[in-house]
Amino acid sequence: MSIDFAALHLLRPQWLWALLALPLLAWWWRRRRRRDGVWQSLVDPHLLPHLLETKADTRSRMAAGIAMLAGVLAIVALAGPSWRQSEQPLWQSHTPLVIVLDLSGAALAPDLPPSRLAQARAKIATLLRERQGGQVGLVAYAGDAFTVAPLTDDAANVALFLDALAPEVMPVDGQRVDRAIEWSSQLLRQAGFSSGQILLMTDQADDAARAAAAEASRGGYRVSVIGLGRAEGASYRRMDGSIAMARLDESSLRSLASSGNGSYSALTPDDADLRALGVLEPGLGDADAKGGAKGHAWRDEGYWLLPPLLLLALLSFRRQGAAALLLLCAIVPWQPARAVEWWQRADQKAHARMEQGARSYRQGDFAGAAQAYQAADSADAHYNRGNALAKSGEYPQAISAYDEALKREPGMADAIANKRAVEAAMKRKPPQGGSGQDQQQSRGKQKSQPSQGQGAQPKPQQQSSQQDPSQAQQSRQEQAQERAKPADSQSQQAADAAQRERMRRALEQGKAQPGQQREQARPANETPQQRERRLANEAWLRRVPDDPGSLLREKFRLEHERRQSQDTPGE
Repeated sequence: MSIDFAALHLLRPQWLWALLALPLLAWWWRRRRRRDGVWQSLVDPHLLPHLLETKADTRSRMAAGIAMLAGVLAIVALAGPSWRQSEQPLWQSHTPLVIVLDLSGAALAPDLPPSRLAQARAKIATLLRERQGGQVGLVAYAGDAFTVAPLTDDAANVALFLDALAPEVMPVDGQRVDRAIEWSSQLLRQAGFSSGQILLMTDQADDAARAAAAEASRGGYRVSVIGLGRAEGASYRRMDGSIAMARLDESSLRSLASSGNGSYSALTPDDADLRALGVLEPGLGDADAKGGAKGHAWRDEGYWLLPPLLLLALLSFRRQGAAALLLLCAIVPWQPARAVEWWQRADQKAHARMEQGARSYRQGDFAGAAQAYQAADSADAHYNRGNALAKSGEYPQAISAYDEALKREPGMADAIANKRAVEAAMKRKPPQGGSGQDQQQSRGKQKSQPSQGQGAQPKPQQQSSQQDPSQAQQSRQEQAQERAKPADSQSQQAADAAQRERMRRALEQGKAQPGQQREQARPANETPQQRERRLANEAWLRRVPDDPGSLLREKFRLEHERRQSQDTPGE
């Protein structure tokens, strides 16, 4: 290691004032030694060398010199000698951004082909993909404003909701831009940001919206606008079925941006509008440095003085003690220091378990995620545990987890919506598993007449399979349970033949449906039993509704009803 003496300096030079104390300590120590030496006042000086041991005095002076040298090394180390720099990222506080999207019926206007909504989705996807750091949130509004995704550093998590955004998910139609701006400001305020940016995507603004933008600007939040649509406009159908005309009013939007201390730009095919508004490279709160900049800091090299200081400290021990200390240092395994769980607070432990659960959830390990969330006793932990259990198909346990979350945070809209979705899924899908004895008992309770044999059931079951091939699995389960009961060989053979006929017709009807290509996924060595099970599972999968916006629709509806009951819309 080479030392640049020209660059040598001290990071904390004030510690050098402590060097002045060393001579005072040496004078005090020498005076004390003389005061304690009573023989010098009682014995003639020419007899002292013959009576006193001179080696002890020599060792004492050596100890004093070693102590002085150790003190100098310690003080210089504390002063922070430095002669080189290291590159390190600057501390940054990126300006957060809340994207506000107009989801009124006007979003379906086709003046921006194929529609304003499609163009807005693409623009938001570009923004989330190219934005360089900073937290991002997403708010949708029509007659009221709702949070689609709260402020987060993970832009990909916000992008998951884009395909579900449509006017149908909003509980009430309209264009209350003022409520959207007020709600976005509140979102930034609740996240602890004293400054931020609101990006509004709409086609017009009124006086109430301009007043809300001015209020947000006074609170430290800039309001910028991207205009959706064209001046000539286009007709669209409202949620109530009536026809209306949507036109881009650039003058009102420019006035809105001016009131919000922001900028205005019309929607462009490329990212020129985003760059003009400065949302791709977020600023740094109160700092003047540019995003992503790195600085150079002087390295504290005082630790290089610690090894000689420790060697001098060894001389203060007895001879046997120094040898034992050296032996201990030799046999102790050197490992990097790390924080153990003993030193963590309760909130730090809970945070670590939440992060572990989130990692397991993203990796598809829903059982591990549920176990990690179980260790953290909070409303969010139980809510996330319910989601993990629902993903793994454990619906009753998921509902219990949602109930635990609601006990700790009554009125949690997400927990209520997910609980209802899981309950609806349980009604659509009969419970699988369980002992055969329980299933036979439950099936026996449903049959009021024991005289009805298996031969009387194929006809109505066959008709049901013709109506819906997805009911083949239910019929197959019923037949399997009936075959578990004592029956004669003729009725058993008739039931088996009826079951095979039902599955054959379900297969033929499934082939006739467009877009179904189940045979392409058929394994190479598939037995008839495996094929039958696969077809039944596919029939059930076809019954699962493919509606990504159902969660948002239910969430917004519950939030709107809560606001109506409190008579405080937009808060």
